[in-house]
Amino acid sequence: MTDPIDVFAALDIGVARIGVAITPPGVKIPQPLKTINNDEHVMETIQELIRTHSVTQLVIGNPRNLQGQDTDQTRYVATFVNKLKSVITVPVHMQDEALTSVKAEDELKERKMSYQKEDIDSLAATYILSDYIEEHHRVTHA
Repeated sequence: MTDPIDVFAALDIGVARIGVAITPPGVKIPQPLKTINNDEHVMETIQELIRTHSVTQLVIGNPRNLQGQDTDQTRYVATFVNKLKSVITVPVHMQDEALTSVKAEDELKERKMSYQKEDIDSLAATYILSDYIEEHHRVTHA
């Protein structure tokens, strides 16, 4: 069960970039926050993000193919998450991220405004977080 003042953040981990979404304290409506570079400083960047935004729960997109099987990206994310868990203290939750990037790009196209790949990444993180909150809320309040 989560505390009503939990601050959730979600990461959509890619090899080059990581999309980030967050919920404000006490609000369970995710918002795109930003995209960070997946570089040699990424662990420190994520630690700073957790501190700056007082994150209490971290949700990470778990990439699998449409049949639910692991892929090279699934294994990459698992290795990344294991390393991340060694440097942070907040709980980490994995959430299926099937088609979140496709859904994000479709939404951005519908807005008929220009967008960058970074916008897709942060919006995909929003969908990951929204799915996690919806599933968790349904399970804890059933």
